[in-house]
Amino acid sequence: MSAQARKAETDFDPRDSAAYSVAEAARYLKLPVATLRSWVAGRSYPKAQGVARFQPLITPRQKQPPLLSFWNLVEAHVLKALRTNHAVSLGDVRKAIRYAEKNLNIERLLLDKQLKTGAGQLFLERYGELIDLSASGQLAMRKVFEKHLQRIEWGELPHPIRLYPFVSGIVDSSKMSIVIDARIAFGRPVIARKAVSTLAIAERVDAGESPEDLAEDYGLDISEIEQAVIYERAA
Repeated sequence: MSAQARKAETDFDPRDSAAYSVAEAARYLKLPVATLRSWVAGRSYPKAQGVARFQPLITPRQKQPPLLSFWNLVEAHVLKALRTNHAVSLGDVRKAIRYAEKNLNIERLLLDKQLKTGAGQLFLERYGELIDLSASGQLAMRKVFEKHLQRIEWGELPHPIRLYPFVSGIVDSSKMSIVIDARIAFGRPVIARKAVSTLAIAERVDAGESPEDLAEDYGLDISEIEQAVIYERAA
C-alpha cells in the first residue's frame, strides 16, 4: 500500500462519511422530510417583490444528491431541539449560530461538545434574546435542549461518537435503549445493549413472530423489542 493510500485510510472517519439520505435521516430523527431538506439544502420563500431563499443551516457531507453523515445527523438532532415548540425562523437560528461561531470561537456549534458547558449556556442566553422568547419560554427551551444533549455521547473525543435517538416524536430522556453509531451496522439504529438492528426486529414482528420469541432469540428484554418496534413504526 502506498504512503498516500495509508494516509487516506488513517484519515477516514466513518462518522464523517456520506451515509444517510434526507428521507432516511428524517425517519431516524422523527422529523418531517421537508423540514430536514430545508435545513440541509435551503428553501425558497415568497417576498413582496419576488422570491428569496434561505441558505442551509447544515452542510451535508455530499451535496448532490444530498447525503448526510453521522455528524450531520447529530447536528440535525440539536437543531431540532432549538426549533421544538417555538415558531422560530431559520433566519433567527442562523443569527444565533453565527454569533456563537464568531464570539465563542465554536466552529461547528451544533456538533460541539462545548454546548454542554458554559459556552453552551451563553449561546442559549443569546439565542433566547435573538428570538425574543419570554423568561418562561427560555426555560422551556433550555429543558428541551438539555434533553437532546443527554442523547449525545462524546466520550473523550471533540465530536460525537453515538446518538441515542428518541423512540417517538415525544421528547423523553428516560429511556435510551436504541443507539446510532457510525461504527456499528453501517450507522443504522440498533438496540444499544446487543447491537441488534431495530429494522430487523420490526420486520420479524411484521412477519408474525412474537416479541417473546424474539427476546429469547436475541437475548433481549421484551421491553427492548417493544422499543425497537415503536421506534421503527413511529410516524
